Amino acid sequence: MPQARKQTRNRKANVLIVDDHPIARQGLAQLINQEPDLHVGADVENAVQALEAIKSLKPDLAIVDITLKDGSGLELIKDIKAQFASLPTLVFSMHDESLFAERALEAGALGYVMKEEPTETIIVAIRRVLDGDIYLSKQMIDRLLKKVGNAHGQAVQSPIQVLTDRQFEIFNLYGQGKRTREIAELLHVSQKTVESHRANIMKKLNIQGAPELARYACQWGNSGA
Repeated sequence: MPQARKQTRNRKANVLIVDDHPIARQGLAQLINQEPDLHVGADVENAVQALEAIKSLKPDLAIVDITLKDGSGLELIKDIKAQFASLPTLVFSMHDESLFAERALEAGALGYVMKEEPTETIIVAIRRVLDGDIYLSKQMIDRLLKKVGNAHGQAVQSPIQVLTDRQFEIFNLYGQGKRTREIAELLHVSQKTVESHRANIMKKLNIQGAPELARYACQWGNSGA
């Protein structure tokens, strides 16, 4: 994939932004378009629009948020990997990288940047990923290296890994103290959909009742497991 950057050196790299917040898309696009070697070809709010834009615009990079309208950014990254294998993706999200970065890499992303990072960080990450390299914060790299070292070559699986990406997203939001209605609004789904996911999460984790789920999710998130 390193050749991807070489192909764009004589022109601006074409970037696709996928984020469900219009202001976030506009702000990121303005930041990127200030760079002499980068250009935002399109910005969209959901996975369907993203896949259509990729087909028509053939971008050099897709920047994807974890939470999208009508779907999960992680699932979109998997779809991009399956349908457009040569297109690199970079996650730009409010979600804590210690909880989501590993899942993003497993889905096929080449990098992860939190929205709270300084603006220059996303530009550095964009260029790194365009060069075919992985971009993570130093703290996240150290964390992953420690995890590999502690495993001693054995497969160590967290109970949380049995959750789907969408279930994990909802689990994390419960851990932040969000109520079902708030989660539904954040994810642009019905409360009934969130309740259905919650029931499946509790079944998979052998948890009895919503209060216990919230406590477990909070403890898990604070532990950085």
